[in-house]
Amino acid sequence: MNRKATRYLAATLTAATLLTGCSGPWNDPNPPSDPELNTYFGSFITRPKHLDPVRSYSSEEGLILDQIYEPPLQYHFLKRPYELEPATAEKLPEITFLNDQLEPAAENEEPAFSLITIKLKPGTLYQPHPAFAKDQEGNPLYIFSTPEESAPYTLLQDFPEKATRLLTSDDYIYQIKRMGDPVNKSPLIGLMSDYIVGMKEFGKKVKDARQDEQWLDLRDFDMEGLQKIDDLTFTIRIKGSYPQFQYWLAMRFFAPIPFEADRFYHNPGFEKKNLTMDWNPIGTGPFMMTRNTPNREIILEKNPNYRDDFYPTEGTESDAKKGYLADAGKRLPFIDKAIFRFEKATTSQWSKFTQGYYDRSGDGSSNINTATFDQAFTVGPDGIELTEKLEQIDVVVDEENRPSIFYTGFNMLDPVVGGYTEDKRKLRQAISIAFNDQEYIDIFRNGIGQIAHGPIPPGLYGYQSGQEGMNAYLFSWDEKTQSAVRKPIDYAKQLLTEAGYPNGRNAETGKPLILYMDTTAKDNSPTADWYKKQFAKLNIQLEFRTTDYPRFKEKMRQGNTQIFRWGWLADYPDPENFLFLLDSRQGLVKCECNGSNSSNYDNPEFDRLYDIVKALPNGPERLAAINQMVEIVQKDSPWIWGMNDKDYFLSNQWVFNTKRHGISQGTLKYVRIDQNIREEKQVAWNSPNVVPLLGSIGLLLALIIPGIGAYRRRQKLTIETE
Repeated sequence: MNRKATRYLAATLTAATLLTGCSGPWNDPNPPSDPELNTYFGSFITRPKHLDPVRSYSSEEGLILDQIYEPPLQYHFLKRPYELEPATAEKLPEITFLNDQLEPAAENEEPAFSLITIKLKPGTLYQPHPAFAKDQEGNPLYIFSTPEESAPYTLLQDFPEKATRLLTSDDYIYQIKRMGDPVNKSPLIGLMSDYIVGMKEFGKKVKDARQDEQWLDLRDFDMEGLQKIDDLTFTIRIKGSYPQFQYWLAMRFFAPIPFEADRFYHNPGFEKKNLTMDWNPIGTGPFMMTRNTPNREIILEKNPNYRDDFYPTEGTESDAKKGYLADAGKRLPFIDKAIFRFEKATTSQWSKFTQGYYDRSGDGSSNINTATFDQAFTVGPDGIELTEKLEQIDVVVDEENRPSIFYTGFNMLDPVVGGYTEDKRKLRQAISIAFNDQEYIDIFRNGIGQIAHGPIPPGLYGYQSGQEGMNAYLFSWDEKTQSAVRKPIDYAKQLLTEAGYPNGRNAETGKPLILYMDTTAKDNSPTADWYKKQFAKLNIQLEFRTTDYPRFKEKMRQGNTQIFRWGWLADYPDPENFLFLLDSRQGLVKCECNGSNSSNYDNPEFDRLYDIVKALPNGPERLAAINQMVEIVQKDSPWIWGMNDKDYFLSNQWVFNTKRHGISQGTLKYVRIDQNIREEKQVAWNSPNVVPLLGSIGLLLALIIPGIGAYRRRQKLTIETE
């Protein structure tokens, strides 16, 4: 072998050796991180639209916001059923019932108002923020008069001075006023205006007072139902009795906003640079946002001013076995930094998780879906099990029954499928029988989920399983299997005949019954084809009217739909949060406040019972009313009841305290990461296999070297001849 070929081979072997011996994974997609910081690596698929807590209502946004903002209450991390506990509040709120004269109501007197008193913990500080920075005279340092003055500042990092201050009751009052200010377009303004005394009037006052887009100091306007007692105590007065109001106090809508931040973000020129509350949160929570580039990544870092907060010490025996109590009593949070990367596809997200580059299979609302199910689980006689590949790398499985329902709705205002006469009920019941929800779950949900028999999902007060909870209009009870069995299709056809459509045709005109489903999905999808087959069992033709999402929402608001698909995830763990979806006063068409009753269902008796249920604590009287409500809607069948969901989440072996919460997403502070294990596994799982490379190099050299030798001999022969 000549010297040139030898040098080439040596260089190649050296490169291959270095490649196999490098200290870190060669394909790591994550940016280099400070080894001194305990860093969590996560992902998101849906980019957040709103980061202002008064506007945000999506679970994807909750992935970020619930780590930053702190309402007065939170949920206990481990306890099931879900249980409220104080967050920034010193204790759970005190509730006093009042009469019309604002005096304590008599024991048997129906209260006109509920006075909710909230006492805050002392010493809670906000994260460092330029909104709190002041000059030597105590004036705000960064308040500008013109866009030209604010021009040098494009990011929060551009402001050299930052400060903090103590959380006060004024900050919670200010946020509730922001909720009542129409300019903020809070999704709760309609509902809360019906409860919080004076919110409607407040909204009218500030609307009239606002002359332009300049900042309006909401401290100058009173809301009758809000009162500051002292710097750590305030009250909220609501109409009547509404025990579920305390659950709203655990949601980010009621997180504190300091007026200084509201004023800061209204500086001239800031909105064009995304220097807004909707882009840059400010809170008292365990983390603060330090980078928001949603097309690439969002970074959270530990709030250096975070209050004393400790891992829970109470849990079940099962929690202890799973290691969820190993950190009991330790100070939170455990991680210093969280980097969430934007992923356009679940397949890429899944690949990076199995390579060890994401700590969990999905964050926020992301979980194991149809795209990744077969790679995660196998379905056997004993149920769902991890695949052998994931078993070998010790992936941890957590499951959570999120209170939810996914249904197909009828527009009760529609002249064909709507209405409350017996023939209209029988039409909807017949369709509901033909619609095989279990088949849908098996085909499209990998068997994950269970058939819904009414509006209340499992895990909530008022839910009944077995024969007691069965929808007797659609199912029969099988004593042998001790299970509900869908009524036969012949019975559904009989109901259809009694509804005036024998064999799927109008009894008077003989014309075929054609129904329309409004959707944003393609009508040639496998799901659409399956839907058509369900209706075809009754010789009913189903056609799809496909539009984009904004047009679909507009048609829903106008009541110009016939059949549609919808779903609901619980805001809070109470049956009222699902029963209100059928309250006529929340009807999309009837209500001017963007109501949640998408079917426009309107039953006076249901409404009457709903008012009883929402005003009572759990007990026999409330349960009896709930059972009556469920019976009413089972008979009226405004929905094809569909399914209740179940979520599976996967975590890599170095992630601890992985229990998921079906209501709150503010659980990142409980997560602990062992970075040493992660680094070790990333190297082991991603070390390049250089054997094929070396083999290819050897083959190449075997072909090149003889050629080089022949070429050199030919050159030598030519020289000698000359």
